[in-house]
Amino acid sequence: MTDSESKVSTDLDYLPILPENRDVPIGCIGSGFIMADCHLVAYRNNGFNPVAIASRNPDHAKEVAERHHIGKVYDHYSELLEDSDIEVLDVAVPPDITIEVIRAAVKHNDHLRGILCQKPLGMNFAEAKEIVELCEQAGIELAVNQNMRYDQSIRACKSLLRRGDLGDPVLMTIDMRAVPHWMSWQERLGWVTLRIMSIHHLDAFRYLLGDPQRVFASIRTDPRTAEKFPHEDGICLYILEYENGVRAASWDDVWAGPVGDDSENEPSIRWRLEGTEGLARGTIGWPSYPERTPSTLDFISSEKPGVWQTPRWPEVWFPDAFVGPMAHLLCGLESGRPLEISGRDNLKTMALVDACYLSAQEHRAVEIDEILNS
Repeated sequence: MTDSESKVSTDLDYLPILPENRDVPIGCIGSGFIMADCHLVAYRNNGFNPVAIASRNPDHAKEVAERHHIGKVYDHYSELLEDSDIEVLDVAVPPDITIEVIRAAVKHNDHLRGILCQKPLGMNFAEAKEIVELCEQAGIELAVNQNMRYDQSIRACKSLLRRGDLGDPVLMTIDMRAVPHWMSWQERLGWVTLRIMSIHHLDAFRYLLGDPQRVFASIRTDPRTAEKFPHEDGICLYILEYENGVRAASWDDVWAGPVGDDSENEPSIRWRLEGTEGLARGTIGWPSYPERTPSTLDFISSEKPGVWQTPRWPEVWFPDAFVGPMAHLLCGLESGRPLEISGRDNLKTMALVDACYLSAQEHRAVEIDEILNS
């Protein structure tokens, strides 16, 4: 990294703000990949305080506890919820289990102050709304782990927008050509892309551009996954329309051709944002996991015509960025300020996902308010 690149990286607000108090006791429900290899790695690297864990597989929970030096292991999450030392919950369970956990958790609002839930927040918008209302009624702060907002290139792009380097947004696109590692629970739900991968991109569009007015989506099966279980949302294409004229679109291709990862068609996620005063483009390093591959950002502005700036950083989305959602929740509990990733805000992302399904089914553009007001 050159001195000029280092300076640009420092100038950009690409890292999350950390709480003053990092000793808040955290109880972890779930011990799968996201918890074991992302959340807990990021928490330990930043001095957070996970004190207890429970999952449907107690033996695996014990292994994860030993790996991450967690003192308490419970055979069932109901026992963990009884632990009055725990102030914040980190819930990383399959989405069809989330509401069951939340219904139990809100009964312990005598000591629980905050909950971080994995996305998607339940099975659909209606279920997510119930989860949000349960937490609000219990006085528990709910955050949703929309962690692509904390990818370093996405946050750096947000910083450019705030500074005015790009002017007003005109068009943003995301092009995903990558084959994810699917979770076992997806087969029983019949989900592939919209609620698993596209939800990241839809939320990133909301984070950077605001709330769209309508969406048009077209989906088809992924030939490879179709051999394993039936589904509708394999390859997903969608266009977002904004009242102010901005347009956004994403091609989420989890098929990416019949050849393997050793082909010339390497897995990738690329994004591009054009504004009235500049242009930014980036790559997401996640498809190279577990190899540490930082996401990137290049940008050019009318202030310096013809000069591409290429900030770089050592941090990566998986696992480094996973400190962001929990840090934001803890900061919110400290300050009392509203959360950017609150459950209430996330209902708009869930509504956008449901609108994509409806659009694809009915072959029409769907107003987001159709879902929000349903």
